[in-house]
Order: sequence, then structure tokens, then C-alpha cells
Amino acid sequence: AGAAMVERALWALLAALRASWCLLPQSGYLHPDEFFQAPEVMAGDILNLQVYYPWEFLSSSPCRTVVFPLMTSGVMYWVIKSLQQLDLCSSCINSYTLLVSPRLLFTIFSFILDYSVYRLAPFWGADPWKALVLLAGSYVTLVFYTRTFTNTLEGLLFALLLVLISSRKSSGSSAEPTSSSLIGVVTTAGFFNRPTFLAFALMPLLYWASLIVDSQKNIKTLINHFLKFILCACSTAFVFITADTFYFTSVTLDNLYSTNKSSLIDVIVQLHDKVVVTPFNFLSYNLNPHNLALHGSHPRVTHFMVNGVMLFGILHILAIGAGFKMLKKYVHQLMLLRWCYRGPPGLLVHSEGSPTLLLFYFVPLAFLSLFSHQEPRFLIPLILPLVLFSASPNRAVKWKLLVVLFNLLGALLFGCLHQGGLIPCLFHLEQLIHSPASSSHLQHYTLLFAHTYMPPRSLLNIKKTDVHVEVIDMAGAGEETLCQTVEQRASNFTCSDCHIFIIIPGTVKATITKCGVSFKNETLIFPHLSMEDPPQIPVLSSGNWRSQLGLYILELNRDH
Repeated sequence: AGAAMVERALWALLAALRASWCLLPQSGYLHPDEFFQAPEVMAGDILNLQVYYPWEFLSSSPCRTVVFPLMTSGVMYWVIKSLQQLDLCSSCINSYTLLVSPRLLFTIFSFILDYSVYRLAPFWGADPWKALVLLAGSYVTLVFYTRTFTNTLEGLLFALLLVLISSRKSSGSSAEPTSSSLIGVVTTAGFFNRPTFLAFALMPLLYWASLIVDSQKNIKTLINHFLKFILCACSTAFVFITADTFYFTSVTLDNLYSTNKSSLIDVIVQLHDKVVVTPFNFLSYNLNPHNLALHGSHPRVTHFMVNGVMLFGILHILAIGAGFKMLKKYVHQLMLLRWCYRGPPGLLVHSEGSPTLLLFYFVPLAFLSLFSHQEPRFLIPLILPLVLFSASPNRAVKWKLLVVLFNLLGALLFGCLHQGGLIPCLFHLEQLIHSPASSSHLQHYTLLFAHTYMPPRSLLNIKKTDVHVEVIDMAGAGEETLCQTVEQRASNFTCSDCHIFIIIPGTVKATITKCGVSFKNETLIFPHLSMEDPPQIPVLSSGNWRSQLGLYILELNRDH
């Protein structure tokens, strides 16, 4: 009882940390997709801000559904816009609210994971509070699940699916009648969010189907379950396809009626020719190895050998060991039972605990490993079966200290250090651009970013109608290209109210000094760790370590 009280208090503390760190906010920048798969697009559509629309959201190549961005970032931006329009908040729209409001919604949604673990733990023979502490203490939950990734939504939908397929009573009675319908909705929604959801859903769906087949003796009831699943899946797909078609084709019924005086049938025919099915476009793009190579190719074992360890540490390694033991035992049973002519053992249906959880963990991992482009965030939905497996009563965590140190390091690295200067830099520039001095006297700003992740322009809070701010993203440009661009801008530096800022990590600041220009102001934002341009260990041990772990905002000297 005492240990349970400690675990409950620890979970509450970690839950409070998750919420407060979101509001602080976290400065680490994990990947451009956390901005460019939802907040950036919605800021342009709803708040009319200058943004960069990624290719997936262009009408010429629609590969992402707009439904989830509208339901998350879109709703939060509509709220702050409405508050400002109603004069309930004079400056509701600023870089802080633009960053934090969508993250706050995702942080609230992240507690779906906690609820799922609490519901699932007794069913799968795990200790509920031990599993909750493992979940809440993981840096994956603290950092990744509070960010606006489609992978985050994928993990939440996977958790809901596991809850639905595990709703069977311990006495063995059949699943609840509503489960078939909800399972169809969740599976389809997950597929439209990310088609890779099918890799996560495969084993849970097979498990659910096997339970129905095993428990239903009446063929009518069996057919009824699957018909409900298919009907709700098709209805959900229709909603997504309709929403995406209207968004990407910019077609409205009013326009069609007013332009063509068409009947409803004519309107439907015209819409049919413009139907957008984003998952199919996503799959056709990603199944092309050449397209995947543009985003980076990795060895097929990267998920298994690197990303799993990077995200889950010792828990992933222990799961691998248990998986090999399970496989060895299963093969031995299979050979023994074949020898006795009794058929193969029922691994999936009759094993309620660890073996099935390991299948829920390793089967998606194996399917995702078939693709050459492998990023750690693709695996974050697997945290749920992993913590349930690791919290089994017969699986005492002997590595508590290692687990704690690993997650502290992960939270520090990805929550604070990784590209950690870019968001504070945008906050700083937004305040500068909207300062009273700039507002009273129109000034022109050129912001040149080099060797940083793609800057989300929405955080600068600039309306589309404003033309006095220009953002140039040089990405990882070489020295010659960078200097050529800087010199070209400097040569055109004629107006007295023009300001040119160069944003660059301290590790490559020396490159700019070779460009023949001088700077009148230097602002160092600390910390900032660029893994693409990592600091040198000898320099870190010197007195110049802050510069190496910082991001510079350099203002070009006009007089020079």
C-alpha cells in the first residue's frame, strides 16, 4: 500500500511537470513536421499570417488530411482569434500563444495515454501505477506527446484502439456491441491521419477478430460485428474525403450553384471529378524509393537497433531479449505439438499477457522497418504496449536508476538543447518587429536563417498583407552560397530603415566572418545544439563553450 501511494504521488508530480513544461514553454525543436504538418498551415488559413505551406498541403499534391489540423491547431487558433475580436484579450495573438495553444491541446490529449494504461493494465496483467509511472516519466511522453506531430495523434488513436479491443470481460464474455462501430471509426481515422497506422492496427484487429470468432457461435452475430465495422469505417472515410476534397479543391456548393445554375446531381458529378483521397496520395509518394531517398535513407535495421534504443532505452533492449525467449519457446512448442499431431499453439488468442503485448510492439516495428526512411518519432505509438509489458508483476524493474538517468538525459537533450535557440530567437524577433518603435515608423526587416531547422514563419506573427518582413531560409547552404547571398543583400542595403539579421549557430559563425561584412549587434541565445553542425569537444572544454552551444542573431552593419 505504501509503495502504491508513492507511485500515485510520483505520477501526479510527473503529470504536473508535463503540463507546466508545456506552458513554460519547451524550447527544443524536434523536427520541422511538428510545425509544418498543422500549426503553420492553420495559422495561414485561419489567422491570415505569413506562413510557409509545405508541399503536402498544396492542391497539386495533397498528401495530408486537413481534418485533424482543423480539429487541433485550427480550433485553438480560432479561439484566440475570437477572443481578440471580442476585445476580451487585446493581444491574444502573439508568438507565445501561437506556439503554446496547439501544444496545450496536445498535452491535454496526451492524458488519453494515461487513461488507456490505467484501463488496460488489469486486462493485460500489469501493475497500473507502475505502468503509469513508466509512461509519465518517459521523455517520449514529456516531449514528443506534447508536440503537434501526426505521430502523436497516431499514438493516441493506437491507445484508443487497444482499449476498445480489450473491453472484453475477464469472464470471457463477448465484446461490447458498440466496440465494432468504434473500432471501425478509430481505424479509419488513424489511416487518414497517417496510413502507417495500419501497421500498428494490424495485430490489435487480428486479436479482436479472433476473440469474436472464438466467442460467437451464431454466424448472424458474427456477420453483424463485421458489418458494423465496415459500415462505420466507410462512413468515417466519407467524412474525411469530403472535407479534404472541399479544402484542396476550394469548391463550395454556393459557387457551383451560382456559376453553373446546377442541380444537386450536377454538383455531385463535378465534385466526383475532383475527389481527394489523401492516404492514397501519401502511399503512392512514399512507396517510391526515390521519393523516400529525398528525405534520407537509412539501413532497414535502424528502427530495431538505433531508434528503439534512442526512444525507450533499456526497456527496448529488455523487450528484445524477452521477444527472443518467447520466439524460442513458441518454436519449441510448435515442434512438440506437431510431433504429437495436436496442431500449432494458440499464441495470439489464448495468451492474454506478455506474448501478445510483444506482438503489438514488434509487428508494427517490423512493418515500419520495411521502409528506407526511418525516424525515431515514427515509433512513439509503441510506448503503450512497451510500458504495459515492462510493468508486469513478474518483471521487476531492476534498472530503475538507469531508466531515470536515461529519461532525464532525453528530456534535457530533446526538450531543451536540440535546436533550442530557434524558438526563443523567433520570439525575440517577433517582439522586435512589433515593438512600438517599429509600429510608429515603418521599417523593413530581412531575416536570413542559415544552418538551422526550417523556421516556422507563423511565430513572427506577420499578416499576409504586410510586405516589410522578408524571411530567407538558407538551410545548410555551403560557405560560398551563404557568403554570396549575404554580400548581395549587403550591397542592396541602402535604405535607412532597413535591417538585415543573420541567424546562425555558434558552431558555424566563423563562416560569416569570412564574407567580408561586419555586424553592429550580436545577440546570443543559449542553449542551442545543432546535431548537423555539432560543437567540437576541444572547444567545449575551453572558455568559448557558450558560443558553441548558442544561436547568434547578427545585425548587419549598414555603414560598412
